[in-house]
Amino acid sequence: MPMRTESSNAAGYTLLLVEDNPDDVELTRRAFAKHDIIDTLVVARDGEEALEYLFATGRYAHRDPEALPHAVLLDLKLPRLSGLDVLRRIRAHAATRHLPVIVLTTSREPSDIVGSYDLGANSFVRKPVDFAQFADAARQLGLYWLLLNERAPRAGTL
Repeated sequence: MPMRTESSNAAGYTLLLVEDNPDDVELTRRAFAKHDIIDTLVVARDGEEALEYLFATGRYAHRDPEALPHAVLLDLKLPRLSGLDVLRRIRAHAATRHLPVIVLTTSREPSDIVGSYDLGANSFVRKPVDFAQFADAARQLGLYWLLLNERAPRAGTL
């Protein structure tokens, strides 16, 4: 079951965080709560859970598949299915092809950066280790990807 964090923000923004490290989940939750940018933070603890959530399958078969998150924060080093494999599957389906995916990772490997962009990541951000820096990065990510960025219309709505 994904962790959900509710906020008082009235904008209705949902963010999917794909992260297996509980400390990073808590850090992200606290950073977004501090700036009150999102209404709901949904956490998937591995790549397979993320895909089940996005495509409303398996344990999320009851979820409305039309209700996609506004953006995905995706770690690369995940159990069961890597972040790059998740990104590949997101970009392979018409319903999620244009969903903003921000890779948020500690990796400094050039192959991870290039691989992320080759597979269609919208952004690659290294996780700051300091909470104040992380909170500021979360604020900037939220402001841009949720408030300023214009989302592509859903497939079939043009």
